[in-house]
Amino acid sequence: MPLFIPSPVTRPSERPTAPVQPGTGNRPPPAGPSLRRSRRAALRLSPADREVLWLYLLTRLAIWITAYCARWLFPANPDTRKPDSVLAPFQHWDWAHYVHIARDGYFPGGAGPALSGWDNREAFFPGFPLLLRAVHVVVPHWTAAGLLISFAAGAVAVLALARIARLYLGHPSAGRRAALFLLLSPCAVFLAVGYTEALFLALALPAWLAAQHRHWPLAATLAALAATVRVTGLFLAAAIALHFLLTARTHRRWTALLWLALPALPAALYSWYLHAHTGDWTAWQSAQERGWHRSFHLPWEAWSRTWDAAFSHTQATGYAGMFQAELLAMGAGLLLLALLVRRRRWPEVLYL
Repeated sequence: MPLFIPSPVTRPSERPTAPVQPGTGNRPPPAGPSLRRSRRAALRLSPADREVLWLYLLTRLAIWITAYCARWLFPANPDTRKPDSVLAPFQHWDWAHYVHIARDGYFPGGAGPALSGWDNREAFFPGFPLLLRAVHVVVPHWTAAGLLISFAAGAVAVLALARIARLYLGHPSAGRRAALFLLLSPCAVFLAVGYTEALFLALALPAWLAAQHRHWPLAATLAALAATVRVTGLFLAAAIALHFLLTARTHRRWTALLWLALPALPAALYSWYLHAHTGDWTAWQSAQERGWHRSFHLPWEAWSRTWDAAFSHTQATGYAGMFQAELLAMGAGLLLLALLVRRRRWPEVLYL
């Protein structure tokens, strides 16, 4: 994974008095360093960067200790006298799909959607399974290889997030707060398992940071890699392209527009690959519908269905609580959207 994360700030004495307003297009950023100097700055960890990485390490230790204790306190068989393996808590749910793709491919032995009991694995983009297969060459245990990917990717992600926060808010403590908000949120548990979230953020956040520094080829390349991991990379690419349109002022900069088409290539190639094996150009969406009943609906229909699942006592309490959390997240998202519109942060508005 790329370690090139342009440093958003220099020393405190050199920081501009007013925070930069990314995406507004109403003023250019301060004159930045060359690409080579940016690389050197990206690899140099400031005290604020090291503080964020320490926070990341401490929260990882807490999750690993919790997982270790859980296998003793909550075994699959209550009468067992031997706990599961140390890695057992990390081998659930979607992990099976990723390891099956990495080990056997998408259509092993000609199997596919026409097969009874098919697991619809084509619903998962190939970026993470490909990297998992590569790391497995060095780390023979599949679960350990997945955890190693997420551990390294999560460190890159929180470091990039902290630098983005310092860039936006212009204060060293902003990065620490942003990292804490991410690491202490309930969903942050997915950064510690062999899932795609950590790897996606490790590509998407540096891509956004590169775009703020007008490093368009780098931003487009990272966004393209993010689009190999999750379809959300296409939304990120659209926001970066809008940011380019709002900030491009010279003919020379317009040549970078070609780079911004790069993130569409992974999705196009994946669709072509799936069509070659299934005859369906929308095989990815078809797998989502077959396996997880995900199809397009009007927003108010989705809200009504989620509300019923949350409060009509049709779901188990654990699932009902998840649907209630989704409604809260949607409400928070709408408030954030209104705030971004008010501040005219159009690229962020488009992504959200």
